[in-house]
Amino acid sequence: MAAATREERLVIIKEIVCDILEIEEEEVSETSLFKEDHNADSLRAIEILAALEKEFGVVINQSELPRMVNLAGVYEVVGEPAGW
Repeated sequence: MAAATREERLVIIKEIVCDILEIEEEEVSETSLFKEDHNADSLRAIEILAALEKEFGVVINQSELPRMVNLAGVYEVVGEPAGW
């Protein structure tokens, strides 16, 4: 199987985030804030991190959580260890 394209990875990340936050994909933008706009708590952030690690086979240090406040931040954090 060929490696997923950047666009495919972004779709997968968005699906994971929306599933964990229990929101519709239309409700979230790259810059909407998980905590302030979508009522996510710190446990949800850790769930997102763990799901992304499992999906993409990367290790994400919990010190990166403060950067993972919206989709744009998650894209950056996940992309770095994966070398995207």
